[in-house]
Amino acid sequence: MSAGGIRRAVDRTLDTAVILLMAALVLDVLWQVATRYLLGAPSSWTEELATFLLIWLTLLAAAVALRDHAHLGIDYLTSKLPRSGRRRVETFTCCAVAAFCAIVLTYGGSTLVLRTLSLEQSSPALDIPMGYVYLALPLGGLCAAWYSVQPLIARRGAPREASDL
Repeated sequence: MSAGGIRRAVDRTLDTAVILLMAALVLDVLWQVATRYLLGAPSSWTEELATFLLIWLTLLAAAVALRDHAHLGIDYLTSKLPRSGRRRVETFTCCAVAAFCAIVLTYGGSTLVLRTLSLEQSSPALDIPMGYVYLALPLGGLCAAWYSVQPLIARRGAPREASDL
């Protein structure tokens, strides 16, 4: 499979996961509201499930936003730089984001997952091993790190313009 094919597969998988997580979150919250106000007996597990779904949704959707360049950015200073300066700032930014995602989210998250699984910590209402909940950290961090270096990879394969020389 080519690099473009792998990227399309990852994109589709991540997009599908985010859509399914959002749909599950909406259904869970609707059920929570319905049981509380219509039946007068709130479900004991829906709030915890909504929290876990939101954790997964946030971390995976952040990677999608990184892929789509949808994060908020202030480019007042970088827009004043020449093209070569902007490229250097972009390279530094991509590398800094990738390093943060790799070290804090992926490495730190993996450590947290392994620690909570070894301690057999589980959630109170759903009795789900917390390591599975925390697995969103390294998975989201890995996707975000991968997407943060994609502009550098794409730029590396593109022909250089005369103004860049």
